[in-house]
Amino acid sequence: MAGESRTDHELVAAANAGDAAAFEALYRRHRDWVVRLAWRFTGSEHDALDVLQETFAYLFGKFPGFRLTARMTTFLYPVVRNLSLNRLRKSRREAPLPDEAERSLPARGEPAPGAHDDLRALLASLPDGEREVLLLRFADGLAIKEIAEALGIPLGTVKSRLHNALRALRDDPRTKNFFDR
Repeated sequence: MAGESRTDHELVAAANAGDAAAFEALYRRHRDWVVRLAWRFTGSEHDALDVLQETFAYLFGKFPGFRLTARMTTFLYPVVRNLSLNRLRKSRREAPLPDEAERSLPARGEPAPGAHDDLRALLASLPDGEREVLLLRFADGLAIKEIAEALGIPLGTVKSRLHNALRALRDDPRTKNFFDR
């Protein structure tokens, strides 16, 4: 499809002009990333799909007149994060779980199932801010400046969190399995 070869900025301009195919192309281009990100926050495929729908409904509501001043992922990140966290809060309020079920829930921010156990445990042990910056940088491919914009924190804070996370990974003996071959 011709719309998929256009940049996000070009697709936004076309969507602002009423081109529904341009918005659809934005959706197709970013939907998998939104679902993966929402799943990281919610730990639930069902909730992640709901967040996907809410995210693009929110984005659709911005047209016409939406201005993309950064990468689309930089714009979408706080939207997905907030919608995911709101969904978690709402589900906790609506359906309190018995003690046994609560103990079986994955830890907040736990990596995807199927990840190597040592890496999974190591990532889960990082402080939330460090894990978030590390995943945005290496799993999502955002530049340090984009991470600062997406999180609304100073550039120096991003650098510090990334440095601390990388140091923790480097210093932990469990990472030797990943780097020493």
